[in-house]
Amino acid sequence: MKVDLFDFELPRTLIAVRPAIPRDAARLLVIDDELDDRVVRDLPDLLAPGDLLVLNDTKVIPARLAGRRGAAAIEVTLTQELDADHWAALARPAKRLRPGDVIRFGDGFEAKVEGRDGGTIRLRFDLAGAPLRVAIERHGAMPLPPYILRPSGADARDKVDYQTIFGRHEGAIAAPTAGLHFTENLIERMTARGIGLVFVTLHVGPGTFLPVTVEDTAEHRMHAERGTLDAPTADRINAAVKAGGRIVAVGSTSLRVLESAARDDGRVEPFDGSIDLFVVPGYRFKRVDLMLTNFHLPRSTLFMLVAAFGGLDRMKRAYTHAIAAGYRFYSYGDACLIHPVSR
Repeated sequence: MKVDLFDFELPRTLIAVRPAIPRDAARLLVIDDELDDRVVRDLPDLLAPGDLLVLNDTKVIPARLAGRRGAAAIEVTLTQELDADHWAALARPAKRLRPGDVIRFGDGFEAKVEGRDGGTIRLRFDLAGAPLRVAIERHGAMPLPPYILRPSGADARDKVDYQTIFGRHEGAIAAPTAGLHFTENLIERMTARGIGLVFVTLHVGPGTFLPVTVEDTAEHRMHAERGTLDAPTADRINAAVKAGGRIVAVGSTSLRVLESAARDDGRVEPFDGSIDLFVVPGYRFKRVDLMLTNFHLPRSTLFMLVAAFGGLDRMKRAYTHAIAAGYRFYSYGDACLIHPVSR
């Protein structure tokens, strides 16, 4: 499909730079045959007892490090832990870095460039294991998407705001943003209504920030990310389906794990592996009945995914309504609950 089909005009003023307070006060657009303007805290009333939400419990690390190579300022974004003292990373400006260069991030905290592969560099830190994680936590900043424009960049508040309340497995460099809307009170109300919650893990990687630069979706390649869904979670999902409950994917990351773990007959099996699933209109969904997600950017793989689930024409109408009504977009923005298009 032509990437131009997924384009639309988005005023930059609608890209949120801070989240709603409290989190579940964000607006929620219910997208079905009709559109319904609600708020996230209405979610328990929009679902039914027996429904099961699938959330991503990855935890974002403060992966953005400001350092210096001699007199030159270097910004590093860690992307993948390779072993106890080695990380793959993106760097700006990368062209100036050569193997053997040392980047200093603070007193007693530095890394040597050991190699590069395209835009990715390999770093060996002078610390390893737990001490390295402590240093990253101390010196690092949350890797906010480039679309969140703030003169001062990420700050201490983002270390809380850009993390779900249930994140527990460290490894992501971007938040599973649909999960940012959940509060303890919202979860308690879900549980009281008989709506279940289970967790999968997908460590969101740098591909979430990369634009689609090709003209046709067939030419785009997704960056692989590690995803897991364990046996007890698979059993709960299959039991919920058997009992007549709906499976609600909270975010595109949870959806991609579910679809990677599902067989063609819809049954979910345990999964632990690499995921590079690229969903565009025409994809046949196997195990997702509803989707909760944020509003995404034009021409992005995320908008292509929701267009596949909710129908391209219907999602364009919904986004036109959202823009006119002042909904806030992207990571810190508002949410939508999407019913699948008739297939």
